[in-house]
Amino acid sequence: MEGIGRIVIGAGLVLLIAGGIFVLLGKLGVGSLPGDFSFKRGNLRIYLPLGSSILISIILTILLNLLLRRR
Repeated sequence: MEGIGRIVIGAGLVLLIAGGIFVLLGKLGVGSLPGDFSFKRGNLRIYLPLGSSILISIILTILLNLLLRRR
């Protein structure tokens, strides 16, 4: 049971950090980049964050490459 408890605590910390990053990115305007599409018709709203997804993908690719080159 001790191993499962550590996994749950670790997952909780990862989610807490990820949530904080998303809040900070939202305040920096990442959710409203050019290339983020929003369609609204009646009660239906569709949001496609294409520009934000590309930016996050580029940043994560650079970070992972830097981390893996160290090893």
